[in-house]
Amino acid sequence: MGKATELKCSLCGKIYDPDSNVMTCDDCGIDGTMHVLYDYEEVKKQLPMESLAADPDRSLWRYLPLLPVSDMAAIPSLQVGWTPLYDSPSLADRYEVGRVTIKDDGRNPTASYKDRASAVAVAMAKELGRDVVACASTGNAASSLAGFAAVGGLSSVIFVPESAPEAKVTQLLVYGAQVYLVKGDYEQTVNLAIEAIEANGWYNRNCAINPYLVEGKKTCAIEIAEQLGWQVPDRVITSVGDGCIISSLYKGFWDLLQIGLIDRMPKITGVQAEGACPIHRAIESGAKRVTFQPADTVADSISVGAPRNWAKALNAVRSSDGTTVTVSDREILEAMTELARTTGVFAEPAGVTAFAGFKRMAQDGLLDRQETVAIVVTGNGLKDIVSAKKAVGLPTVVEPNIDSFRAVRA
Repeated sequence: MGKATELKCSLCGKIYDPDSNVMTCDDCGIDGTMHVLYDYEEVKKQLPMESLAADPDRSLWRYLPLLPVSDMAAIPSLQVGWTPLYDSPSLADRYEVGRVTIKDDGRNPTASYKDRASAVAVAMAKELGRDVVACASTGNAASSLAGFAAVGGLSSVIFVPESAPEAKVTQLLVYGAQVYLVKGDYEQTVNLAIEAIEANGWYNRNCAINPYLVEGKKTCAIEIAEQLGWQVPDRVITSVGDGCIISSLYKGFWDLLQIGLIDRMPKITGVQAEGACPIHRAIESGAKRVTFQPADTVADSISVGAPRNWAKALNAVRSSDGTTVTVSDREILEAMTELARTTGVFAEPAGVTAFAGFKRMAQDGLLDRQETVAIVVTGNGLKDIVSAKKAVGLPTVVEPNIDSFRAVRA
């Protein structure tokens, strides 16, 4: 399928043929998520640094030789990827770190990082002749899939927890998705979606099951490397929920190592909310597996107590000499205003959790003064205005005359 040459189980290492349509390992079950591998010697010939520099395509498709899609006609027309990477000298000075950059993935078409996966999902569904794509989501993956399915001429079926933010659910309905609000948590929502997808033969957009979707997400790491002139940062920090984004960042840098465009791996660092931190607990304890737990945090997109991509997430942190930290909901809300007022980037709670983790690490002396840090912002703040309102005070009400204005200013 596409340009992938083999699939490799992240737990037992068993190899599968991509044409087998296997998504998770037969031996390891749903926990046996797959690595997608390529003929890296061939990719090296197709992606020299010089050709990338001359490529006018400013989207994730500039890295097509490292993606599983083979039919250009199946690629959706929405532009996704090549989001800004901002330098922030003021944050570097404030937190005494060598260099701080902010990767603003809230600038994607549906305002989240998840568009990278959805673009690949829709393209591959069309290649396979599927007309319905489906997923479970806490919100962003769902709205992303609905948008890309709409432009690709496919139908979308979405399962989200009943607690999902109203803005995200509304976005789904605007795109024309068939939406099911599940009276349960994220784990129950995922279980229902898996059963429904299998029963109906829909194309599975669940990133923790379908290995090809991480391939879309990994392009964020490739962009960071290219935008920094192929001088990778010392550390990349991201929020962690299901484990898909952190594992995709690792995969992107790992692929670049295979083709020689970079010479080292940054420390992949994950940040979880205190109320939803099973991956952090596994890293901290040295456990080989993640113990699922209830989740409760203001950051709905990472409110995941049963992360499906835990194996790849643990590997991403440990293989890169990275780490994980946790932050409170209060720290997340405070980070929303600080990031916006310092850099102009308005992020939703899950999107700003990485920045909250950066602050925590800096304050605890866990960052080197010479480090170059890239902080990935995964979603736009307009996704969750209710939470944003918790982070700020109320506006001042004034009568429409100058005396009233002067009175409230006094």
